Amino acid sequence: QVQLVESGGGLVQAGGSLRLSCAASGRTFSSYVMGWFRQAPGKEREFVAAISWNGGATYYADSVKGRFTISRDGSRNTVFLHMNNLGPDDTAMYYCRAAILSRSFWGQGTQVTVSS
Repeated sequence: QVQLVESGGGLVQAGGSLRLSCAASGRTFSSYVMGWFRQAPGKEREFVAAISWNGGATYYADSVKGRFTISRDGSRNTVFLHMNNLGPDDTAMYYCRAAILSRSFWGQGTQVTVSS
């Protein structure tokens, strides 16, 4: 069982930056593929970024490539999402996910609102 707690969301002007954090409980954090997803009002949840268990590989949605960076700190059981050059289309609830084999765990989400 993994519990995830996101933080770092907020209101930011277009062109601004935010850093989201996802703190994970459990001793097997390093075994999980960690990812960020987002869901805007009236839309389905979509993939944003993911990072492999050892941080050696990262993956991004086309819409955030070059603007967002995912990273993980094993010593703090935390994964980060650095978001730069934010735009109104980035407004959404952002969720952290931990996945291993067929199991996945979700956090409660943190709201990001970008004003134009």
